[in-house]
Amino acid sequence: MWKQSIDPLGSLAVSAGVAVLPIVFLFWALAIKRMKGHWAALGALAIALLTAVIAFRMPVSLAVLSTAHGACFGLFPIGWIVFSAVMLHTIMERTGQFESLKHSIASLTSDKRIQAVLVAFSFGALIEACAGFGAPVAISAGILAGLGIPLLEAAELCLLANTAPVAFGAIGIPILTAASVSGIDQMAISQMVGRQLPLLSLIVPFYVVGIMSGLKGIRETWPTALIAGASFAIMQWWSSNYLGPTLPDILSALASMAAVGIWLAIRKKKEAAVAAEEAPEHGPLFAWSPFLIVCVLMIVWALPDVKALLDTITRKVPVFGLNNAIESITTGKLIAAVYTINLLSAAGTALFISCTITALSQGFSLRELSGVYLDTLVKLRYPLITVGALLGYAYLGNASGMTVTLGTFIAGTGSLFALFAPLLGWLGVFITGSDTSSNAIFGKLQAVTAEKVGINPVLTVASNASGGVAGKMVSPQSIAVATAATGLTGQEATLFRRTVKHSLILVSIVMVLTYLQSNVLSWMVPEVAAAHIAAKAEPNYFRGALVLACGIVTALAIAVMSRSKNRLD
Repeated sequence: MWKQSIDPLGSLAVSAGVAVLPIVFLFWALAIKRMKGHWAALGALAIALLTAVIAFRMPVSLAVLSTAHGACFGLFPIGWIVFSAVMLHTIMERTGQFESLKHSIASLTSDKRIQAVLVAFSFGALIEACAGFGAPVAISAGILAGLGIPLLEAAELCLLANTAPVAFGAIGIPILTAASVSGIDQMAISQMVGRQLPLLSLIVPFYVVGIMSGLKGIRETWPTALIAGASFAIMQWWSSNYLGPTLPDILSALASMAAVGIWLAIRKKKEAAVAAEEAPEHGPLFAWSPFLIVCVLMIVWALPDVKALLDTITRKVPVFGLNNAIESITTGKLIAAVYTINLLSAAGTALFISCTITALSQGFSLRELSGVYLDTLVKLRYPLITVGALLGYAYLGNASGMTVTLGTFIAGTGSLFALFAPLLGWLGVFITGSDTSSNAIFGKLQAVTAEKVGINPVLTVASNASGGVAGKMVSPQSIAVATAATGLTGQEATLFRRTVKHSLILVSIVMVLTYLQSNVLSWMVPEVAAAHIAAKAEPNYFRGALVLACGIVTALAIAVMSRSKNRLD
């Protein structure tokens, strides 16, 4: 058994300076050297391994096993989601649904700035609500590229727009994780995040338009941007404060899409509509059916009874030689290292089934479908290396204590901790690519440090999630997904340079807001509440099977009603 050390070099500042070397390398490799994503990720991983073994005195075997554990998690379930999302895009191109989708969106408006707000912000949030882990960026970026927006700009816009829903993504998993780790009631954290993120939700649509066409574009499109952002922000605030952390993204995305759709339908001008001779051959159902199928199955997959049913064949495999071999310096407990193989209940499986239903309903043969699977795998070979290497580094950073050292150093800012607490969340998401993982790493540290310096821990734990959303767009993992979805593999450095300034601006806004909420705006912070542990209901497998069957039948019905007669005939 090996025990972690927060300060292995005898000075916290020096230890933190060494621990930050892999991150410094990533910034240098992507922003300055413009290195390809997989080489930058592999280089950061190599530096992290040397740092863990030499500076943090981690046994080589534990360092290698931690890296392998993370790399496996990068391939499944994260790589599985990315694979399925990119495959859906390919299938839609071959069925003609992508072309119909472009006409469907263009029938509302021909203004690409408004199209970007609708697709990247409103619709992307709905995908984030159901799946998370890169799926919204992969799907939305593909749509925008198909609408004629330059590839790099499409990827940049989707990474930026994906900030607003991240904290409540994947049916609220980041907030639930923060509550579990910190010991603070999940409703209190949900309420606090719901009093921070709506500001970003209101800003982001204007930001998207500003990137595309500057202040002139904002002046020309501000009513639509305001409607998209305000409807999202209001619903996000209300649902997070009164319903809890599981529904804000779904309700906010639907509210925003509906509000923008109604507004555009009311004010639609002749020049914004598709000319009669260019009208699509098929209706909106044909174009949007793949995403309707995705949403139906993703929501069904997330329901507790269905998840419990699908998890009956889940295997949890302890990592030999690593499980319970490391003592945490923060908790004093042994760290479990278990690899979960939940092939049926994984969100990527719901997405994969959606792809298969879409393809077969549009007349694909099994041979054609197999060809799409293989082509997608070849296309993603370098992004998957990038994701695997980055998750290997993230797991190594956690196991070696490097990440906790960095967090402890930032937590030492005393009375200014409220200002820097969101930066801790940003750092966690940059390293891991996940707001959930960032909350798992830093949630307890945020709570304990806040109590020491006299700040309400609800505020700092929530700000870890809120600040983390701004780190999503610069996480090399997210960038790898975006470049893969738009066919830009190898240009990760260019995309990083385009997004890093937006990330720093948005996290700065959250930092200032959090600092103000620690003093002059303290009335916005809910009272500290101990975590309420509800009695866990026994899963109802029969009900789960019934709901699962209904969800699949509904998806099949949508597919059958939307199928293209031309392709079948």
